[in-house]
Amino acid sequence: MGDLMRILMILLLATAAPALAEPTLLKPARVFDGEVMQTGWQVLVDGDRIVAAGAGVAAPAGAKIVELPGATLLPGLIEGHTHLFLHPYNETKWDDQVLHEPLALRTARATVSARKTLMAGFTTARDLGTEGAGYADVGLKAAIDQGIVPGPRLIVVTRAIVATGAYGPKGFEPGIAIPQGAEEASGEGVAAAARRQIAAGADAVKLYADYHWGPGEPSRPTFSQAELTSAIAAAHDAGRRVAVHASTPVGMRRAIVAGADTIEHGSEGDAAVFKLMRERGNVLCPTLAAGDAIARYRGWNGAEPAPPGVKDDREAFRLARAAGVAICMGGDVGVFSHGDNAREMELLVANGMSPVEVLRAATTVNARAFGLDDRGRIAPGLLADLVVVSGDPGRDIAAVRQVTMVMKGGIVQ
Repeated sequence: MGDLMRILMILLLATAAPALAEPTLLKPARVFDGEVMQTGWQVLVDGDRIVAAGAGVAAPAGAKIVELPGATLLPGLIEGHTHLFLHPYNETKWDDQVLHEPLALRTARATVSARKTLMAGFTTARDLGTEGAGYADVGLKAAIDQGIVPGPRLIVVTRAIVATGAYGPKGFEPGIAIPQGAEEASGEGVAAAARRQIAAGADAVKLYADYHWGPGEPSRPTFSQAELTSAIAAAHDAGRRVAVHASTPVGMRRAIVAGADTIEHGSEGDAAVFKLMRERGNVLCPTLAAGDAIARYRGWNGAEPAPPGVKDDREAFRLARAAGVAICMGGDVGVFSHGDNAREMELLVANGMSPVEVLRAATTVNARAFGLDDRGRIAPGLLADLVVVSGDPGRDIAAVRQVTMVMKGGIVQ
């Protein structure tokens, strides 16, 4: 039914492509406006913008009217944590992707992953590091923006920044220079690396506040408080928001105090650190789907009791919610398949959020966290980035998988 509905939508809007030369009035069964589910609403699109939304919106003369019975209209979803230059680790290990896959191969695959992300209903995606693919995300973003390849609107961070010696790949003869999955820096060089990446096209900056220094070791802090503070200040001075990979309480606290905008993972966070996050206004991107996927690659079949890592993720998420921390929707896609982005949304619901809370996380919360004032809601003047799904995801979040139409900037994809 989903494929049939999508074909019908494309046929209905075919004369409007490629840039909706005439106004189009969408009449779904319900509209999620970014905050609440509305019934009896219509949404009028003209060009690349929403021009009206609400009950009783009239179609202007010459407008195309598209009936969407039984369907829900959503703002274009926003993926908060993806890696388009990675593919699932059960296909190829991370080390081998970084060390052995040619850049041209990785870029070609990333174009396919970008299209899968878009057609899954995600019209914006924050790509948090090319993992050894250099600045190729800047080129991919340009190719999407120029209409060369289809994909979501991208927020890119280029190489990301790690403490010298803290990242990988590892396990080679000491002293031999091995390509790394991110740019290494220390001391004053951390802020310099942030400025360098911004100059090369980074829309945001990503730092690693902790990591496991050696195989089999637990995560430990990497950057000092001073290093994080200087780098985040440099990014903010340049108008860039900052995502910080942090799992340990010490790494998280340092990132929070330094002014990080989002904390990625937070899997070892305790009540005190989440209380501090709530007070400082940092947003947590828990990436439950990544831990779930890795556990399954290691043999877990999904039955309870869950492996320790999955339990840690769940408990940290519970503590964050109890503290009132704002939750970003981002799954660390690339660890698992692109296009399966809804996996994180389903796990957020399975672990206590309501479907409507998750829809907010994937729209208004992410838009606010990433500084995107022109999207994330259905309201006049905002970008006509819209998604139609069968059913009611406000009741059953799995309905977000039933995408029948994706519109980006007023253009049906």
